[in-house]
Amino acid sequence: MDGNKEESLRCIDLATNYMKLGDRVKAKRFLLKAEKLYPTQKAKDLLEFLSGGLDDDANENDNPNNEEKSGDKPNLHQRRAAPQPEPPSNDYTQEQIEAVKKIKQCKDYYEILGVTKEATDSDLKKAYRKLALQFHPDKNKCPGASEAFKAIGNAFAILNDMEKRKQYDLYGPLEDQQSSMRRHSHRGNRHDFSRGFEAEVSAEELFNMFFGGSFGGPNVYVRRGRQWERQRAENANQQGSVGTGLLLQLMPILILVFLSVMSNFLVSDPIYAFQKSGQVKYSLEKHTTALKVPYYVKENFNEYYDGNLRRLEANIEEEYVGMLRHNCYRERSQRESLLWRARQYGDKTMMDRANSFKMQSCDALDKLYNRST
Repeated sequence: MDGNKEESLRCIDLATNYMKLGDRVKAKRFLLKAEKLYPTQKAKDLLEFLSGGLDDDANENDNPNNEEKSGDKPNLHQRRAAPQPEPPSNDYTQEQIEAVKKIKQCKDYYEILGVTKEATDSDLKKAYRKLALQFHPDKNKCPGASEAFKAIGNAFAILNDMEKRKQYDLYGPLEDQQSSMRRHSHRGNRHDFSRGFEAEVSAEELFNMFFGGSFGGPNVYVRRGRQWERQRAENANQQGSVGTGLLLQLMPILILVFLSVMSNFLVSDPIYAFQKSGQVKYSLEKHTTALKVPYYVKENFNEYYDGNLRRLEANIEEEYVGMLRHNCYRERSQRESLLWRARQYGDKTMMDRANSFKMQSCDALDKLYNRST
């Protein structure tokens, strides 16, 4: 089955190339082959797109040559008579005319695509796919179909862009803006398919994004005005200036982060700790000479430390006593709070809890004072 799928995709690619060259007959042949091997939605869409044009080509090839008739001698009057022009044949139906009128009479983009304002991206793509195949100028020869095709593409491009859709919903149909734009532009009385909002891609480019390849005929209008090119250049310059400004704003923060990282490498580890940590750092237990305060150092303490040991132990004892005083103060505060609440509410359980509250730091501090005396 996977082999059929790969062969089907190869046939679709070949059909796309033939469509670019204008050979619709071979393109349809490969698309039908692709459908037999492995049916896909893309092949179905392309076959539907080709169906109108192939019928017209077949009719042109089947026209008989009526100028030569066997068995009849052409007389002088027949030779000199100018050929009568054939009456033009309409390549479109009344339904197509009504459909184009309906698109031109729509007041907003949602009405053009036939969706509600709550339509999701999936709803928009489904509606555009259907209408784009129906109104593409290569398939729909009706007068005004090209303008309707552009209106459909512009509607989808605006509504599919979240920011532009918000602006469009905010300003509404923009009928007044349309009339103002027609008065100040050089478009004359031509139908304004943009309705005050212009997409950054043309209708034909958008069509090619959906269906792949370049299927545009001579009737397709591709918008590449100087105004759009200038606007895109201005947007690129604005984005560049915004990026530079943002970098300048972040520069102080980046410098602080860099200095913080570098300080971690430059600052050395403390000489001692009051708690044993791991098997490598601060695993060797020692005691100060005066107060017998326990502290921990690294295994190679005696090798790398060349300072005054008595001064170091004095700093250790001072820091340890300060830590015990701070913790003792907190313990007493907690005990007093429990006693106050027990008396306030007459709670015997809480009173027992307050009386049995252990103040380990205070007890350790008392032992140090007794030891020093």
